Amino acid sequence: MIEERMPEFSKGQKRIAQYIISNYDNAAYMTASRLGALVNVSESTVVRFANALGFEGYPEMQKAMQDFIRTKLTSFQRIEVTNKLIGDSDLLEKVLGSDIENIKRTCEELDRASFNAAIDALLGARRIYIIGVRSSSTIAGFLNYNLRMIFDDVRFLQTSSGSELFEQLIDITDRDVLFAISFPRYSKRVINAVEYVKRSGADIIALTDSMQSPIAAYSDQALLARSDMASFVDSLAAPLSVINALIVALTKKKQDSMTEKLRRLESVWDEYDVYDKNQS
Repeated sequence: MIEERMPEFSKGQKRIAQYIISNYDNAAYMTASRLGALVNVSESTVVRFANALGFEGYPEMQKAMQDFIRTKLTSFQRIEVTNKLIGDSDLLEKVLGSDIENIKRTCEELDRASFNAAIDALLGARRIYIIGVRSSSTIAGFLNYNLRMIFDDVRFLQTSSGSELFEQLIDITDRDVLFAISFPRYSKRVINAVEYVKRSGADIIALTDSMQSPIAAYSDQALLARSDMASFVDSLAAPLSVINALIVALTKKKQDSMTEKLRRLESVWDEYDVYDKNQS
């Protein structure tokens, strides 16, 4: 966008543009005044530059730059950017404070209609497939563990190759649901799975960070959760909170059958001494 509009910019705006193009990983986390000072223009010139690109203000342009770099930065670039952001401040407070803010904003922004539709889709599914790889595999596994307590046929797609993935999906039909989880940097394996499943007519629930995510476009219900950079990986506190909310909602809907199943499980756990009973 900046490169296309370059001829239209004033001399000061061109200095801003050149700096962003050359240093986008740093510029995305600078205030307007800091960016202006670096290229020797006023803060108001930086704001007008954002307006010239079609943004309502500098914060909107900054957010667009941050979303862009999260999908482009390599792992070691992410570490460098995170170190600059945290600086010498209290690391624990900074990271936990960021997680709190992500959860708060996710709660405010998550579309309730999509959330409720996802619950209905899971309740009506013949079979539920779950996919999440790399860092997302942890919360995908957590979802799998809990959904298996609620539903009889839940399949966690764990693969080491693309062919294995499609072999596990070969029987999926329009009576099933795929729950796909992916955050920057988006996994090609998850994208391929969603593209394939879309042709089967199965319902697709995507847990991801924005509607610009490559899996959101294929989904029937997109559950968007904030996920900002935390060193070379993303913070997944907000996505995990969304999964917790889904599990609680499904448990309430299936309370009668859940109660009976858990009673049977408690007997098994007692019989085979699964949990420590000697806690003081």
